[in-house]
Amino acid sequence: MLKKELIEFLYEAAHIQRWNDHIRPSGFTELDKQAHKMMILYVLAKYEEEDHNAKLNWRVLIEGGIIEFMHRIVLTDIKPPIFHELMRVHKGKINEWVLKELKRKIPGLGTSFISKFEKHFEDDNYYPLEKKLLKAAHYLATEWEFNIIYDFNKRIYGIERTREAIANEIEDHYNLAGVQKLALKGKTSKFIDLVGQLRFQKRWAQSPRIPETSVMGHVLIVAMLAYFCSVELKAKDDRIVNNFLCGLFHDLPEVLTRDIISPVKRSIEGLDELIKDIEGRQVAEKIFPLIPQSWHKDIDYYTQNEFANKCKIDGKIKTYKTAEELVEVIKKDKNGKVTDVIDGAVLKGCDNLAAFVEAYLSIQYGITSKHLAGAVESIKADYKNRKIGGIDFGKIYNEFK
Repeated sequence: MLKKELIEFLYEAAHIQRWNDHIRPSGFTELDKQAHKMMILYVLAKYEEEDHNAKLNWRVLIEGGIIEFMHRIVLTDIKPPIFHELMRVHKGKINEWVLKELKRKIPGLGTSFISKFEKHFEDDNYYPLEKKLLKAAHYLATEWEFNIIYDFNKRIYGIERTREAIANEIEDHYNLAGVQKLALKGKTSKFIDLVGQLRFQKRWAQSPRIPETSVMGHVLIVAMLAYFCSVELKAKDDRIVNNFLCGLFHDLPEVLTRDIISPVKRSIEGLDELIKDIEGRQVAEKIFPLIPQSWHKDIDYYTQNEFANKCKIDGKIKTYKTAEELVEVIKKDKNGKVTDVIDGAVLKGCDNLAAFVEAYLSIQYGITSKHLAGAVESIKADYKNRKIGGIDFGKIYNEFK
């Protein structure tokens, strides 16, 4: 079950500044980098499936991303050359220590997840292609950041060596279809650039806050919360994957419209529907041309009506008023006709929980405002004693005193 310790641990990545010995703009936190990495991973995995007929385990891809994210939080801001040298010489001891720290910080992590953590780092035969895709996504996200800061840092000693090291790592992954596509600097590269702008869109723009988080970081938190909720629900792999990806992409239209806060959406009857219509058209006009047509349905499914309890039956989208209704449909499915399940109400719960924690943490650090205080009070009240689709959100909120 989701616990306060786990949620707060995930947010530690928002404090870790990247390239902090270089001149850099805002939006370069570890949380943002890891979110961008997971979006790039989606692109690489889709191309690998379509162009190279790869049979990928998407759950392993997602879990690998979460495992590497947690690993990086524990090790904080070690410079990459030092990190890679330490891992080369003392890989086993470092991973053992990281796992010990994770168990200490997050007591309820679960034996299954711990076992996967150990296999990911210690077993070279454990899904090697999935791990290679994760590594490629990592370096491509790093390269994206580096290309921004390079012009500011041309006079800094060692900058050319850093540039060469990143290029060499990416070249080592050139046999991946997605890496080849991105090297062309065509439409796929522009898609990566576009989603990268979510790094610079701040959440709670009307209020000072610590730690500051972006829309990019927020969507990864929602996706990871959705993953842990899905595991708690004992969901099948494809349902876990869909919930994660919907969480990851649910705010993608905001790269075109910016964040329109909920009070504004609710202020005028019909305004929310109008905004959704505008977002749908913007996605179709500006995002779809940047990705293969075969991906359009997926991205549309993850970004439009994203918090609906939905699935596909015989290829047709079906929506349900409550999470419980959707659960009943899944239980009654004996022939595997129900596919592409998304627990929209649970995702909405994760989205609100992320917003609550963003406000709660800032208040704990001593930075507050009427917006933050009001959000903490109202969101917690909305979820008092509330269960959604088997997830006891009320119990989670009770841990935040």
